[in-house]
Amino acid sequence: MSLFANTLGRNSLHLNLRLTPCRSLYMTNVRYLFAPSALGIDGYLQTRKRSKEQFASFTEKFRTKMNDFVADSKNMIFTEDLKNMVHLAEPTDLELITKMIKKFNAQQSEYRFGSFVFGPVVMRMYHFLDAPKEALESYFEPRNDGFFDQTISCQILLDLLYSHEMYDDMYKVFEKVQEKQMNMTKYPKYCVVLILAACYKQNTPKSLEYASHLWSEMNSAGNLPLRRACVFFAALALKQGSPHAALESLSNQKQHYVTIRNIKAMALADLGRADDTLPILRSVLEIDSPTQKDKHTFFAETIDRVRQAVEKTENKDIQKEFNDIYKALNDRGLIENKTIDQLLNTEIQLSKSDDRGSSYQNRRMPFGQRRMPTKNLM
Repeated sequence: MSLFANTLGRNSLHLNLRLTPCRSLYMTNVRYLFAPSALGIDGYLQTRKRSKEQFASFTEKFRTKMNDFVADSKNMIFTEDLKNMVHLAEPTDLELITKMIKKFNAQQSEYRFGSFVFGPVVMRMYHFLDAPKEALESYFEPRNDGFFDQTISCQILLDLLYSHEMYDDMYKVFEKVQEKQMNMTKYPKYCVVLILAACYKQNTPKSLEYASHLWSEMNSAGNLPLRRACVFFAALALKQGSPHAALESLSNQKQHYVTIRNIKAMALADLGRADDTLPILRSVLEIDSPTQKDKHTFFAETIDRVRQAVEKTENKDIQKEFNDIYKALNDRGLIENKTIDQLLNTEIQLSKSDDRGSSYQNRRMPFGQRRMPTKNLM
């Protein structure tokens, strides 16, 4: 029932569904940035289904046994014990699993028996059970040091915190990520996307200051952020009245992406450079044809912003050129009532073609630690 509810909620209704201890069903309206497939949660669900079928007749006996094991210092928690419990977990089991993780990690520091990487699997469990507070506590628990030292684990945790608008906690997690420098990088690209998404959602002068500092650090280190990260930063700068920062952050991005050209046009309009917006508007007319399936569009809010800038110029030639372009865009159906905010809230989906360059290295890593390729980064 729990498996069905969560799957239905995420795939069909974009809601997270969860069973309470009394087995009643309730819904909370949460929005994740990354699709379940991009975080490997689909694979977790498949293993969870098999585990529930395997333990169907003695699940409660197994729980009782694990409770006895964590209570007795003489007993050990083996890899299969923790693996099975993580895939059988219901909300009422989170306290037990927390104890199992601490005991297991303490054992592993003394006896290095197995090579299974638990961090990502446990974070997928927390994500599936919609347990951000428990996930956060487990991540920062000193006795769990090293347990979650995988960038994918941090990405899953950040995504879970993002869905609950726990932005300040996201900054703390990201700070630890940077301190650890897992995979020899201080700026894991998907974690950067999530932290800039948090800055965008907060939309305050302080969040822009944080994002700008991170952006400067990355540029100095020669790290080029993903396109979605660029758009989050540029859109935040635009909202906070810094169109120059928005324009500069998109300097390395291709204009044929809908978010890029819309933000560029708005930034130039806000800078009072109405004449420079016209070539951007005109460019889609040279690409699109009336019969083309995937059209290159502008948002109505972008057009309105450019119009205001054009009117302020009081230049008749610029105004006439804008009106001609506007009519052509409107006649071809290239103006839509979407917003930047709506597009930025689109889930990042799975893509087989993404990250091909790192696929060989990815295959050499333990399965639970592997990076799931993604697309739709705009």
